[in-house]
Amino acid sequence: MLKVNEYFDGKAKSIAFQTATLPATVGVISPGEYEFGTSKKETMTVISGALTVLLPGMEEWMTYGAGEGFDVAGQASFKAKTDIDTAYLCTYE
Repeated sequence: MLKVNEYFDGKAKSIAFQTATLPATVGVISPGEYEFGTSKKETMTVISGALTVLLPGMEEWMTYGAGEGFDVAGQASFKAKTDIDTAYLCTYE
């Protein structure tokens, strides 16, 4: 069953689904700056666009383009910003 999630007044939306091995979401983040919280370990892969993130414990923002990804530990938060609509795939462990 698909579940639609909406955050930040509709500026970030995703659809949750089950892959063959892990729960996942695929979504789009509109231009802006946001802070996301995690409950489980997340692996986020940018599908199109670019996402600049400040990961927990890091001091420098890193930019990830299409095909690139990063991990965020569970029970953490990270900041993300983008200047263009950016699509992503996120898996949860």
